[in-house]
Amino acid sequence: MDREEIKKIIPHREPMLLVDEVCKTGENTAVGKYTVKGDEWFLQGHFPGNPVVPGVILCEIMAQTCCILIAEKIQGRTPYFTGINKVRFKNKVLPGDTIEIECSLTKEKSPFYFANGKGYVDGKLSVCGEFSFALIDG
Repeated sequence: MDREEIKKIIPHREPMLLVDEVCKTGENTAVGKYTVKGDEWFLQGHFPGNPVVPGVILCEIMAQTCCILIAEKIQGRTPYFTGINKVRFKNKVLPGDTIEIECSLTKEKSPFYFANGKGYVDGKLSVCGEFSFALIDG
């Protein structure tokens, strides 16, 4: 699915929509992609003359990708981060890179959802971690 289809599922909009495309690869797994253009707001001060995608943005990309897995449960609700654990940053993500996120749901106890995510650039691991979020009405 492309950005317009993603917008029908998650409430994020530019400039916070950080997934260009996503596809479910199984009942509890998905792969998403985001290409860093270089003009994003989060690169303007991180770091001048040496732009690097901030780790918190990489975590957000993983979470947005994972939300596609619970698309039918999101309607009328907002997904909120409730925890980020065991996150590791292995390689920089730079302008021009396309980060490919592989994520999977590991546990569900409504309204809470738990997931693992890994992000790769050119087949090299850039980020990995566990996270949780809750679906809140309104």
